Amino acid sequence: MDDTTRVEWRDWGPDAFEDAAAADRPVLLSLTATWCDHCHEMDEETYSEPRIAANLNDSFVPVRVDVDRHPRVRDRYNMGGFPSTVFLAPDGKVLTGAGYLGPDGMRQVLDSVRTMWETKGSGAARVPRPLREDNPPAGELTAEIEQGMLGHLTDTYDETAGGWGQTPKFPLPDALEFALKRDREMALRSYDAVGANLLDEYDGGFYRFATDRDWSGLQREKLLDSNGALVRAFANAYLHTGKDEYRDPAERTVEFLTTTLWNDEADAFANSQAPGEDDAYSLDATDRAAAAEPPVDGGVFAGPNALAIEGLLTYYAYTDDERARRYAERALATLREDLLDEDGVVAHAREAAVERDADGDAVPLLTNQARTLSALTTAASTLESDAIADARAVAEATIDRLHDEDSFLDGPAEGVGLCDRPLRPLDANVAFADALIDLAVLTGDDRYRDFARETLEAFAGASDRFGVQIARYATAVSRLLEGPLVIRVAADPGSDLHRAALRLADHEKVVVPDADDLEPGTARVERGDHVSAPAETPDELSERVQTIHG
Repeated sequence: MDDTTRVEWRDWGPDAFEDAAAADRPVLLSLTATWCDHCHEMDEETYSEPRIAANLNDSFVPVRVDVDRHPRVRDRYNMGGFPSTVFLAPDGKVLTGAGYLGPDGMRQVLDSVRTMWETKGSGAARVPRPLREDNPPAGELTAEIEQGMLGHLTDTYDETAGGWGQTPKFPLPDALEFALKRDREMALRSYDAVGANLLDEYDGGFYRFATDRDWSGLQREKLLDSNGALVRAFANAYLHTGKDEYRDPAERTVEFLTTTLWNDEADAFANSQAPGEDDAYSLDATDRAAAAEPPVDGGVFAGPNALAIEGLLTYYAYTDDERARRYAERALATLREDLLDEDGVVAHAREAAVERDADGDAVPLLTNQARTLSALTTAASTLESDAIADARAVAEATIDRLHDEDSFLDGPAEGVGLCDRPLRPLDANVAFADALIDLAVLTGDDRYRDFARETLEAFAGASDRFGVQIARYATAVSRLLEGPLVIRVAADPGSDLHRAALRLADHEKVVVPDADDLEPGTARVERGDHVSAPAETPDELSERVQTIHG
């Protein structure tokens, strides 16, 4: 029994569904997050109401799921945000669902679901559309995909407030980075809007989003994954402009990640910080310093940590910031030693209650595999070339365990509820394909590029319908078709020539240190079939890049 809500919550698992089937009762699935203010409000206002709690306990099987700890459940039952309130048949199919429900709304829904169950039973349940659709339409990869995404960003660009779309306003780091190379003015005005409105000027770190077009209505939770991605995005804007107005938000966020979100016991980053009390944000600096700190979810999750590592290493590559390097190295060591097994499968979390298969092994999840691969290739490019061995292991495990037809599933098609139905997430497929492009360059193994191409082609038939949230798809297609700018350096990571290579040209390049096909102490620039003469100094290397890159 949860004393706060009065509801007898059950854990997600076969026992709850078996009990629902035996009692012929629907399941109430409550999807929540520790950082979600509305989830806590619903606990206080709805689930704590005695008659509602008694109704749920007597006529339903209530199951509570933390979405950060059970991403496959989240992705199959999310009703558009959190909390999600989902009613299921005992086989896991959906009867109906909603978001936040106050006491009156919950009473009405409970009566409706009870009537539905009594009259139609499981016949009223359905499988959500993403789980019953055929594979996405495949197509040819062409330059029109990049131009189409740029046109989409231009059409949805908010000339007045910056960013894309009307409401709500999310920071969209992948869209920022895509636009940075293709329409710098639009990109930088959007960077300015994100930095001015979502950055916590006092404590550092970015808030999750704003509800209104003018960036008001701030949702002040701070999540590790979005902050890690924004460190990378703002570092890349600094690379292109050299302006401190883009370096400073990245630096403030690095400080937030390495203080507030650092889990010293785990030697890695914690998952999130809750919003805190609204009135605290109106206090002056002195009073705010004395106010209680919003609570932090100390859970250590592989995917968000990988994003943070990538962000910090990107910032370090352009600035030589030792704090960013040191904390990235520590989190990377934890990721490799505690979360990555010898077969290349990434465990979702350090917690004991992570999802495991029948043999007790960690279940590979595509998002974790993709983000970890990207962190490892970034580490190989900036810090230590021996990270390539682990990167290969992660790629091979993903290909072996999750590749299906021409793309990748989010995880193994097994588990209770709808977890036994395959899901083919576009964003995770794109992230993995993009990381495979880097791995192909770093290893010289074109097989990884072939998998990247096949994966991107598998979704190409629908690419004209992709929103700005999937701008990375167009980035990956462009990198695949044109070939990324490659700088090979026959010198150790950290050498002057290597550091110069990291700071040249565009943020979509790949730097290969310890290149063994060059004279020691030289570097070479490649793009497609174009190969430069060797360079021996940073100035010569800059000239070679300008010649090839244009």
